Amino acid sequence: MIELIPAIDINGGRAVRLHQGDFAQTTLYDADPLDAARRWVAQGATRIHVVDLDGARAGRPVNLPIIAAIVAACTIPVQVGGGVRDAATVAQLLELGVARVILGTAAVQEPALVAQLAAQYGEQIIVGVDARDGLVATAGWLEASAVRASDLVADLGARGVRRFIYTDIARDGTMTAPNYAATAALVQPGGPAIIASGGVGSIAHLRDLLPTGVEAVIIGRALYDGRFTLDTALRALANDSSTQEQHS
Repeated sequence: MIELIPAIDINGGRAVRLHQGDFAQTTLYDADPLDAARRWVAQGATRIHVVDLDGARAGRPVNLPIIAAIVAACTIPVQVGGGVRDAATVAQLLELGVARVILGTAAVQEPALVAQLAAQYGEQIIVGVDARDGLVATAGWLEASAVRASDLVADLGARGVRRFIYTDIARDGTMTAPNYAATAALVQPGGPAIIASGGVGSIAHLRDLLPTGVEAVIIGRALYDGRFTLDTALRALANDSSTQEQHS
């Protein structure tokens, strides 16, 4: 079954959500991100996605103590991104107990480094592909590049990166629906695993992602706004899988 991964975005030490990656459109949800982490674990999460938004803008992790506290408090794997630009930072996060480290800006600016890290750490390395109109954005989504999302996945997938997170920035935080077509286009037979992110606002959106072949979905605002609960979504998709198996 597709994995549902709740997101915790940290800005100023608090759990927030942005609208379309815009720091000027920030909604505060939890003064203590640990509260969010414990809530998702209690609801049945099998993994948590943490983004250091301050780190993404600064080019280096800013909220390491909070990340360490989340990792220590959770009995499930935690994947972390935001400001990870070099090998030393990757090693530091892994030493904290982070299960997977996400690189975004570095994947565009230093693809050879990311390939080297993928060779060294394997499944512990994820590349975050955050796209606006098909082009990858960097530096906390504040800067545009000329690199197409599909080209980045093809290039780094060929260099050994095994997993990518694809986010359509225009959909992120909107709950209007993921970009199904762009997401599905990245899923190739025998290719790297793709995790969808951005735009989920209902359980129907999750169901509609199933045919794309994505490995997992990152969910943020829909959970925080109470559109549905994580445990309800997990049960719904489990029931769907059970029904499909009975009819197959």
